[in-house]
Amino acid sequence: MSEPEHDSPGGRLGDPEVEARLARIDELLAGLESAPGPTVRSALEAVGLLTEVYGEALTRVVERADGPFAEQLAEDDLVGHLLVLHGVHPEPPERRAARAVERLRPAVRERGGDVEWAGLDGQVARVRLSTGGGCGSGCGSGGGTADVAEAAREAVLAAAPELTAVEPVPEERRSAPAFVPLGTLTVRDGGAARTRETR
Repeated sequence: MSEPEHDSPGGRLGDPEVEARLARIDELLAGLESAPGPTVRSALEAVGLLTEVYGEALTRVVERADGPFAEQLAEDDLVGHLLVLHGVHPEPPERRAARAVERLRPAVRERGGDVEWAGLDGQVARVRLSTGGGCGSGCGSGGGTADVAEAAREAVLAAAPELTAVEPVPEERRSAPAFVPLGTLTVRDGGAARTRETR
């Protein structure tokens, strides 16, 4: 079996490499869970125990982390994911969910839409969606409401799995200010002036 390649200096894993390994772990565990036999059960038990030990280690790190260091841990995608997985993330779910929406926002805006964090309603996250062109869910991959809603749901629940759902709230309709033509004001003012002059 060949050694895994490391594109980053010092044997570190870059984000794409981490994602590839996480996906492979999921595949391997799914295969193990569907296979019978005591050896497989032992392997799964070993993985479970190892995960618990790593979770305890992370918990101890977070307990000893000061404010700035805890923030750095929380902002790192991989570390933050593991902290969420083990239930020891130092930030409350609402803050994590709001940050996930903000990270999603530039990609949605590139496609002509927008997504905003609208707060929590109990354990339900609420996001405000707009498509920019009012095309609704029929915009295809260009950023339709249904696509944006699904992307927001995935991002929020990945960052804050303690939440139970993500619901869109209607886009706020802002009434346009009344438009008064400049010519109307001029005539009206002139008429008033003429009225005053004739008195």
